[in-house]
Amino acid sequence: MKKLLLIFLFTLILSACADKNQYQEAVLVEMQKEQDIKDYEINPEHITDCIVDLSSKKMLGVFPFDPARMMAYRNYTTMLTLTQSVDPKETLAKLIKDFGSAKDLLNARINYSESISTCIASMITSTEPEGKENS
Repeated sequence: MKKLLLIFLFTLILSACADKNQYQEAVLVEMQKEQDIKDYEINPEHITDCIVDLSSKKMLGVFPFDPARMMAYRNYTTMLTLTQSVDPKETLAKLIKDFGSAKDLLNARINYSESISTCIASMITSTEPEGKENS
C-alpha cells in the first residue's frame, strides 16, 4: 500500500512540474515578443519567473501540486497559446468551459496581465539608478 501511495505521489509531482514548465515556456515565448521587455532590456527568463510566481498565487489550488493548480497551469497555457490553435473559436469555447465561465476566463487573463505589469514595473524600478529620481 505504501509503494502504491509513493508511486501516486511521484506521478502527481511529475505531472505538476510538467504543467508548470509548459506554462512557463508559454510565458517565456510571450515575453520574448514583448516590446517593453526589449525596450527596457529586461531579461525575458527573469521576468518569466516573476510572472509565473506572481500569477500562480491567484490560481486555483491551495498548494503547488494540487490537482486544481495543475489544471489551472494547463488552462493558462492554453489561454496564452489560443491564437496558435488550429481552431481558435473552438479552443476559446473549451477554455470558457474549462475555466467555468467567460467571467472566470476574463479574471484569469486579468491576473496574467496584472502580473506582467507588476513584474515589469518592479524590474524597471529595481534597475533605475538612484540619481534619476531627482531629475
